[in-house]
Parts: sequence; C-alpha cells; structure tokens
Amino acid sequence: MPELPEVEVTRLSFADRIAGARIVGVRLGKPLRWALGCEPEALMGRVVRAVRRRGKYLLLDLDPGLLMLHLGMSGSLRFASDQPEAGPHDHFDLQTTLGILRLNDPRRFGAVVWAPHEAAPEAVKLLGRLGVEPLGEGFDAAAFHQALRRRNAPIKQVLLAGDVVVGVGNIYASEALFSAGIRPTTRAARISAARAARLHAAVRQVLARAVEKGGSTLRDFSNAHGQAGYFQLEAMVYDRAGQACRVCGAPIRLIRQGQRATYYCAHCQT
Repeated sequence: MPELPEVEVTRLSFADRIAGARIVGVRLGKPLRWALGCEPEALMGRVVRAVRRRGKYLLLDLDPGLLMLHLGMSGSLRFASDQPEAGPHDHFDLQTTLGILRLNDPRRFGAVVWAPHEAAPEAVKLLGRLGVEPLGEGFDAAAFHQALRRRNAPIKQVLLAGDVVVGVGNIYASEALFSAGIRPTTRAARISAARAARLHAAVRQVLARAVEKGGSTLRDFSNAHGQAGYFQLEAMVYDRAGQACRVCGAPIRLIRQGQRATYYCAHCQT
C-alpha cells in the first residue's frame, strides 16, 4: 500500500499545480471506505488554497473547508488538464479550473472526506490520534525514546501503530530497523537511549531517501504525473528473503508480525 513517502511524493507532484484552482465539478463513482460527508454540490465554487500531508492523509485546504484524501491499499491520484473517460476503478473526480484530480482505487479502501475545518469532529476522528511527523521538526530523539519506554510490544509493531510516530509503514520500518541494527522482535521498552537515537536517525534518513527516489513501486504505485518510484531497487532487506545481506552476506530472513511480512538480517540486527 502507499506509505508516507509515496503519499508525500504524490503531494509534491501536484500541490503547486492545483493551488489556486476553483472547484467546478465533482464526480463520485462507487462508494469508498468512508462517505464524502457532504453533498458534492456543496464543494462547487470553493478554491484549493494548498495541499498538505498528515501521516498518510493528503489534506486539501479549501476556502472554506478541508478535503482529506487517503489512498488506502491500492489508490493513486492523477492530476491533469484533461482526463480520459472514467473507468471502473475511478471513484472520485475533483474538477477544477486548473485540471481534474482523479482517485483510482481498485480495492476501494481509500477515501475522500470533507470537514468544515481541521478541528471539526470529522477531521479529529481521522487525524486526532496520529503520532508525530517523522520528517518534521517535532520528531525529537529524546521524546521518541521516552515513548518507546512506555511500549512493551515488539519495536516493528510499535513503529507501524502510528501513535508514537506516524507513517512509518511496513517497507520503511524494516529498512530503518536494519539501518539502526535493531532486530524487529526487540521489545520497544528495552531499547536503550543510544539505540533509540540511532533508530530515530534511521527513520528520518530512510523516509527522506525514499521521497528523494520517488517512493517504492512494488506493484502499481505512481505519482500524480504517472511516474513510478525507485526506492525498492536499493532496499537492504525488504522483499529480499533468502538473498544475501548487502553488508555481511548472511541470508535475509522473513517472519510474520501481526500478519505483516518482516525482513531482517540476524547477523546485522541484534
């Protein structure tokens, strides 16, 4: 599924192009994970002021209001001056004076939800429990360690939970833990301050590198220009079960944690 880097790459690929656009039409396809929350006609005439990201949500600041978009398991956005006729998996079109923003989502786990503002119940329900942004200034190493000390779950699952730090999905949790030399089954509360600092730095470095490389395209991810990502080509452990570790040569191992695949090197990660 699209993770934080893919969502950020998507944002960067259309945010500047849609800023200042006035909404002139809304098309809804099959129902998505959550209802829009307003009549489509209520969005007519509103202006898109900016596009932000909170975790894996894209936030379109309207004048007035807020649209929250989530790509779910298989969603992707396209923004273009013109779009072909909507297909069976095209479930939302935001038609503006600068182009059409289209959500394609074969599995329909994505969503587009309207709220009058970010403090409204509709927004708080989706955004209110999200942890700190890993690429923001608020991601503090000492505070991160203190939060880990309060969690007894395996560190990989704590990273995925999203309430300590948001958006570190399955791919990048495995990669960050490898970079920090921490085994994914280690209890979060047992990680020392020094190791937490290494993991803090690794999370930031891995996510920033993934954004730089356009995200990871394992199946069908592409940005709003239709361009694929390339981070997966330099992954150290993810999706490399049985292959030699790029550092020590030992075979990369695969285990299941919370029904998610976890990849690690038993020699490099202790």
